[in-house]
Amino acid sequence: MAIKKQYLKSKPVCKVTFSVPAEEAKSVVVLGSFNEWNEKKATKLKKLKNGTFKATVDLEKDNSYEFRYLVDGKSYINDDQADAYAWNDFAGAENSVINL
Repeated sequence: MAIKKQYLKSKPVCKVTFSVPAEEAKSVVVLGSFNEWNEKKATKLKKLKNGTFKATVDLEKDNSYEFRYLVDGKSYINDDQADAYAWNDFAGAENSVINL
Protein backbone atom coordinates (compact mmCIF):
# COMPACT_ATOMS: atom_id res chain seq x y z
CA MET A 1 0.00 0.00 0.00
CA ALA A 2 1.07 3.53 -0.52
CA ILE A 3 0.04 7.10 0.14
CA LYS A 4 1.44 9.92 -1.98
CA LYS A 5 0.96 13.56 -0.94
CA GLN A 6 1.24 16.46 -3.38
CA TYR A 7 0.72 19.91 -1.89
CA LEU A 8 -0.60 22.63 -4.18
CA LYS A 9 1.00 26.08 -4.00
CA SER A 10 -2.08 27.84 -5.38
CA LYS A 11 -4.64 26.40 -2.91
CA PRO A 12 -4.69 25.10 0.69
CA VAL A 13 -5.17 21.60 -0.70
CA CYS A 14 -3.16 18.40 -0.83
CA LYS A 15 -3.72 15.84 -3.58
CA VAL A 16 -3.56 12.48 -1.83
CA THR A 17 -3.14 9.36 -3.95
CA PHE A 18 -4.17 6.09 -2.30
CA SER A 19 -2.79 2.82 -3.75
CA VAL A 20 -3.79 -0.68 -2.67
CA PRO A 21 -2.32 -3.86 -4.21
CA ALA A 22 -5.27 -6.25 -4.34
CA GLU A 23 -5.12 -8.42 -7.46
CA GLU A 24 -7.86 -10.79 -6.27
CA ALA A 25 -10.28 -7.99 -5.32
CA LYS A 26 -13.14 -6.79 -7.49
CA SER A 27 -13.53 -3.40 -5.79
CA VAL A 28 -11.75 -1.17 -3.28
CA VAL A 29 -13.08 2.09 -1.83
CA VAL A 30 -11.60 4.47 0.73
CA LEU A 31 -13.88 5.59 3.55
CA GLY A 32 -12.96 8.19 6.11
CA SER A 33 -13.67 11.34 8.02
CA PHE A 34 -13.32 13.26 4.72
CA ASN A 35 -16.42 11.53 3.25
CA GLU A 36 -18.32 11.02 6.52
CA TRP A 37 -17.66 7.24 6.46
CA ASN A 38 -20.56 7.07 3.99
CA GLU A 39 -20.31 4.22 1.47
CA LYS A 40 -22.39 6.24 -1.02
CA LYS A 41 -19.82 9.05 -0.85
CA ALA A 42 -16.83 6.68 -0.74
CA THR A 43 -14.00 7.25 -3.17
CA LYS A 44 -13.76 4.29 -5.56
CA LEU A 45 -10.27 3.20 -6.44
CA LYS A 46 -9.69 2.24 -10.07
CA LYS A 47 -8.14 -1.14 -10.78
CA LEU A 48 -4.97 -0.93 -12.87
CA LYS A 49 -3.59 -3.66 -15.13
CA ASN A 50 -1.00 -4.64 -12.51
CA GLY A 51 -3.75 -5.42 -9.97
CA THR A 52 -3.26 -2.25 -7.91
CA PHE A 53 -6.25 -0.06 -7.08
CA LYS A 54 -5.59 3.69 -7.16
CA ALA A 55 -7.42 7.00 -6.64
CA THR A 56 -6.56 10.62 -5.90
CA VAL A 57 -8.52 12.81 -3.49
CA ASP A 58 -8.18 16.55 -2.82
CA LEU A 59 -8.04 17.14 0.94
CA GLU A 60 -7.69 20.38 2.87
CA LYS A 61 -4.20 20.73 4.29
CA ASP A 62 -3.38 21.41 7.97
CA ASN A 63 -5.83 18.67 8.99
CA SER A 64 -5.73 15.04 10.05
CA TYR A 65 -8.13 12.50 8.58
CA GLU A 66 -8.99 8.96 9.68
CA PHE A 67 -9.65 6.39 6.95
CA ARG A 68 -9.80 2.71 6.04
CA TYR A 69 -10.07 0.76 2.81
CA LEU A 70 -13.11 -1.42 2.17
CA VAL A 71 -12.32 -4.37 -0.08
CA ASP A 72 -15.16 -6.07 -1.98
CA GLY A 73 -17.69 -4.48 0.37
CA LYS A 74 -16.76 -6.72 3.30
CA SER A 75 -13.15 -6.44 4.52
CA TYR A 76 -11.80 -3.29 6.15
CA ILE A 77 -8.03 -2.85 5.97
CA ASN A 78 -5.63 -0.16 7.13
CA ASP A 79 -2.77 1.35 5.17
CA ASP A 80 0.62 0.20 6.41
CA GLN A 81 2.09 3.57 5.35
CA ALA A 82 -0.37 5.69 7.35
CA ASP A 83 1.08 8.54 9.40
CA ALA A 84 -0.54 7.12 12.56
CA TYR A 85 -3.35 4.91 13.81
CA ALA A 86 -6.31 5.89 15.99
CA TRP A 87 -8.53 3.56 18.01
CA ASN A 88 -12.21 3.66 17.05
CA ASP A 89 -14.61 2.39 19.72
CA PHE A 90 -17.49 2.18 17.22
CA ALA A 91 -15.61 -0.23 14.96
CA GLY A 92 -13.62 -1.88 17.74
CA ALA A 93 -10.49 -1.47 15.62
CA GLU A 94 -7.85 1.04 14.62
CA ASN A 95 -8.24 3.47 11.73
CA SER A 96 -5.40 4.75 9.58
CA VAL A 97 -4.59 8.44 10.02
CA ILE A 98 -3.17 10.84 7.42
CA ASN A 99 -1.71 14.17 8.55
CA LEU A 100 -1.58 16.97 6.01
